[in-house]
Amino acid sequence: MKIVEGTVVRAKAGRDENRLFAVTGITDSGYVYISDGDTRKLASPKKKNVKHLAVTKTVIELDGITDKRLKMNLRDLTVTERESEV
Repeated sequence: MKIVEGTVVRAKAGRDENRLFAVTGITDSGYVYISDGDTRKLASPKKKNVKHLAVTKTVIELDGITDKRLKMNLRDLTVTERESEV
């Protein structure tokens, strides 16, 4: 699946393993910038290698979104995924 800005991804490696993030920027060298609104704010996203991310089918609209709203959206997705696994 192609990664676009707003795509929700799950970190597969590193200290952020198994956490959900939204892609906030894309570079042409195999890296993306990710934020979760909590530890990684929209103003200071983390640069992450695409190989270390699992892409989901969910896309969040990022136009005018705040850190608080992003954090709530990702939290709701996490709860929904856990309920569907049970």
